[in-house]
Amino acid sequence: MISDAERALTDVEHALTDTEPSPPVTERALSDTERALSDCEYALPNGERALPDREDTLRNAERAIPVAVRASAPSPTWQARLSLGFERNGSRTTLTRRVHEGPLRVQKPLYPEGDSVCQCIIVHPPGGIAGGDEVHLAVDVGPGAHTQLTTPGATKWYRSLGSRALSRASFRIAPGSVLEWLPLGTIVFAGARADSECRVDCANDAAFFGWDVVCLGRTAAGERFAQGEWRQRLEVRCDGALIWNERAILNANAPVATSPVGLNNCTVFGTFVMTSAAVDTVVDRAALDACRALTPEQGDGTVTRLPSILVARYRGDSSEAAHAYFVALWSLIRPLITGRAAVPPRIWRT
Repeated sequence: MISDAERALTDVEHALTDTEPSPPVTERALSDTERALSDCEYALPNGERALPDREDTLRNAERAIPVAVRASAPSPTWQARLSLGFERNGSRTTLTRRVHEGPLRVQKPLYPEGDSVCQCIIVHPPGGIAGGDEVHLAVDVGPGAHTQLTTPGATKWYRSLGSRALSRASFRIAPGSVLEWLPLGTIVFAGARADSECRVDCANDAAFFGWDVVCLGRTAAGERFAQGEWRQRLEVRCDGALIWNERAILNANAPVATSPVGLNNCTVFGTFVMTSAAVDTVVDRAALDACRALTPEQGDGTVTRLPSILVARYRGDSSEAAHAYFVALWSLIRPLITGRAAVPPRIWRT
């Protein structure tokens, strides 16, 4: 019994020796710990009758130690996972699977367009992704279902002290189904070290709409992306065949950041992808010309049609202009592919 208490005292003394925090809060913590140690040493000779007192004293000492340790310990990282499944039940698309781990959640299903389209808002309560964080989103859309996912605001990637942060989205879209992935954008802080990955596995007669708008640096605060690294990957497969594979590595010294054939010193860029076998039929020359006639209010935009996929690009200095440009394209193409007019999520107006 005394041996256990002595070992506890030794652990406390080691914790005090290993900790080199800054005053004045830490000095108060050390002082409290030393008093707790003295009380503990005084209690030892009293034997078994003093056991409850010794336990209380040790608990007080243990509570005092973390105050000193926290002054120099690194912040914990977030590991977040969210898995969603959607099925078609009669005329209604329902959320049938919702499994989460850590700070990544989904709000209740919404039906602004009626039973056929299930809209969900993906929420990341911490508000941003820091070095060492990992965020995983996996979505399965069953046959005939129609799902729309969005976010309440832009995703923020914070400055890192060295560790990389990761966000990975995986979408599986069954035959005859539709998935719309329409987030509100991404802000990459100067000094961030981040990896953003998205993989889409789509049946030939299914449809996927998705975009991402990336802002390098907090431009509203005058911050430039002068250091750090942003890595981005998008992979699209149709019936198992790879039809789109894109990788980007951007840092402050990358030639592509200043090249006229790259970002041309712009701070905002974005990609809009729409994939479906219907692209080859319903997106005819007239529809493609209508898409190309759309122009962003600020910056440059362009549209390319390839077999089973339509790709649009934005390059400029305005996230709002990029988002509005992609919404205009989505509003034009969605009725052709799904037979439904585009209804922007209400969360975008709040």
